Amino acid sequence: MAVVRRLLAAASWREVFLRRCRVCGDPIPPGAAGAALATAGWPPRGVCPACVAALAPRQGGFCPRCGAMEADPAADPCLCAACLIEGRPFAVVAFHAAYGGLLRDLIVAYKFGRHPEHGAVLRELLLLAYVRARADRGGPDADTAVPAEPDVVVPVPLHPARLAWRGFNQSLELARPLARTHGWRIDARALARIRDTRPQSTLSGRLRRENIQGAFAADASRVRGRRVLLTDDVMTTGATVETAAKALLSAGARRVDVLVLAR
Repeated sequence: MAVVRRLLAAASWREVFLRRCRVCGDPIPPGAAGAALATAGWPPRGVCPACVAALAPRQGGFCPRCGAMEADPAADPCLCAACLIEGRPFAVVAFHAAYGGLLRDLIVAYKFGRHPEHGAVLRELLLLAYVRARADRGGPDADTAVPAEPDVVVPVPLHPARLAWRGFNQSLELARPLARTHGWRIDARALARIRDTRPQSTLSGRLRRENIQGAFAADASRVRGRRVLLTDDVMTTGATVETAAKALLSAGARRVDVLVLAR
């Protein structure tokens, strides 16, 4: 009882007994977390209104093929000029939101081991991003905007040396609940990183493409004739997922879609 009295003396009953946000730890106001979902799979469970606003998904104003964003987030998804002219080795990119703000902070803290607990929220955001991509994409290019239901989920791999240093592959760990929820096979051996490249985040766009060339090899026995969902945490220039998708297609994959947390 003495412990309880000290707690109550230090904080109001609201601070002691209210549920706390899974992202920031602040108390969640009564009724805020129980609101009906405004869109498919949004907002996530147990997240306070401030973090829900900061982690809001990108609803429009992007290219459904590569995810490149326009200035107006309310515009219909529409193929960008680069995709119309050049094409891509993948069919569709689905993502949660732009790489910045709170989403970036959570990814960085999780990826580099400072806050592994953020993985639970990030895994849910990745799962919900796929749900929304299947349910909500519209606009003049709607027929090209929806990822196919995959035969296999393939995470972008780390080189063994990088994996040993980090201790886990964030792309694999983030994708596990997605595969489990839908009953899909996840195969961490379908794609291998055969060159230990410099971290892409340290390079400019042109150098990123040069750095990643020839970095992946796919196992044809695991992907031939199959629809592949390639997963990663972040897609910026697209050099990594493009190179990985080319390796999968060269090994006989029928189709490659990409799913990432941040674009």
